[in-house]
Amino acid sequence: MTTETNETANTDQVFIFDTTLRDGEQSPGATMTHEEKLQIAELLDEMGVDIIEAGFPIASNGDFAAVSEIAKRSKNSMIAGLARAIPADIDRAGEAVKHAKRGRIHTFVSTSPIHLAHQMKKTEDEVLEIVTKTVTQARNLIDDVEWSAMDATRTPLEFLARCTEAAIRAGATTINLPDTVGYSTPTDYAEMFRYMYENVPGADEVIFSTHCHNDLGMAVANSLAGVKAGARQVECTINGLGERAGNAALEEIVMAIRTRADAMPYHTGIETTHLARASKMVAAASNSPVQYNKAIVGKNAFAHESGIHQDGMLKNAQTYEIMTPESVGIKSTSLVMGKHSGRHAFKEKLKDLGYELGDNQFQEAFQRFKDLADRKKHVYDADIVALVDDEVGSSDDRITLVDMEVVSKTGGEHRCDLVLSVDGEKVSVSVEGTGSVDAIFNAIKKAVNANPHLVLYGVDAVTGGTDAQANAHVRLEMNNRIVSGMAAEPDTLVASARAYLNAYNRLLMERGAAAQGAMEETVAG
Repeated sequence: MTTETNETANTDQVFIFDTTLRDGEQSPGATMTHEEKLQIAELLDEMGVDIIEAGFPIASNGDFAAVSEIAKRSKNSMIAGLARAIPADIDRAGEAVKHAKRGRIHTFVSTSPIHLAHQMKKTEDEVLEIVTKTVTQARNLIDDVEWSAMDATRTPLEFLARCTEAAIRAGATTINLPDTVGYSTPTDYAEMFRYMYENVPGADEVIFSTHCHNDLGMAVANSLAGVKAGARQVECTINGLGERAGNAALEEIVMAIRTRADAMPYHTGIETTHLARASKMVAAASNSPVQYNKAIVGKNAFAHESGIHQDGMLKNAQTYEIMTPESVGIKSTSLVMGKHSGRHAFKEKLKDLGYELGDNQFQEAFQRFKDLADRKKHVYDADIVALVDDEVGSSDDRITLVDMEVVSKTGGEHRCDLVLSVDGEKVSVSVEGTGSVDAIFNAIKKAVNANPHLVLYGVDAVTGGTDAQANAHVRLEMNNRIVSGMAAEPDTLVASARAYLNAYNRLLMERGAAAQGAMEETVAG
């Protein structure tokens, strides 16, 4: 299967209408500053968004100022201002976008029975009159006018067709039929557009637009269904930001069309390598973090932890990725090291970190990695470095930790119950100390029947977080020899014990090497 088809070979363009700065900002707590809006608009313009809905000019002086400034600065995108079907709104929107190279007034009115009865308190005939008057007013101010039927998907098709016809006759150039409350299904949404094309005079002379909310999780699917039924503009937001469950996500719409051009023979003008950057910018400005498993731009969108997936990725990326991370502006695929990772991925990670281990050392290191991953949420490169360095240095240890229990009590005793394996034999001791670490070190000294001098003891965190590995360092002196030991564990006390044992084993190794050297000197003499 070929992925990431080059859809620009197709001539049927879908125009991207971004409403992050208007509908997106209406998301609770997502209000952006003036400068943040300008920065986002600049990036949207740079990445090839066709229409930027910069705000709701009548809403506040700040909104008006932002729309006006964005209109002045825009180099490529058309700039739209939203207006209710109220004369003052339409005038204000026209004033805000007048300095744009290409400006648009986007006006809307409710059409569904529930909105007419409970919100507008208008009859169908009154709504038709409002549509004609307000669209005419907008068209007298500007050449490009978009009209939206709020709650279109809960509006009877016959009445929706009459409203659409009225808007076209009054001069609307774009007709938006939004799924305002995220109620529709792809089949129903597509049928609505087909009905308009078949029953509205002049439907083939305007652009129809989708605008879908995600209340049932179908915003993107509905939008694409609308496109397949004839709509050639999609209204969407970066990260799917928007009221309630949000809007159709721009990055998902664009990458779906790009990746599946075989099923959707259209193209957009979006430079997709800007998507990740836009996502981060909007997330920061709107104080709306992106969920880890968010399609296209989520932290895990190009991350693989499963051993089967990692193995496939290492052999051929297309086994589990239908688009490249670079295509959306992400540096590279991430093979996340965790409890689901397999030997292949672990070995590749070791190579990346500069390690070449023998079979036995690799198996021991892999087992320790799996044990660590069971206890720790995130295994970072630094964790693996500490783990392997520890493993390489302790593979031939004569004395190893079997079990340890430490009792520590405020104002009370500190006791360590310890079990060591000494040359294959288990030794158990129970010793008290002035603190937990003192009790541990005293217990080790008793178990090995030796009393090396502790020159240095220190602990630091390998990575951040409360589950970070503790990297313990111990320096021991005995018989005029000084050695260092280290160990990394999520448990600080276990790390301390293993670091002490690591150092003591080195003392034993050096003592053996010194004895062997003396024997060789005697033989030579």
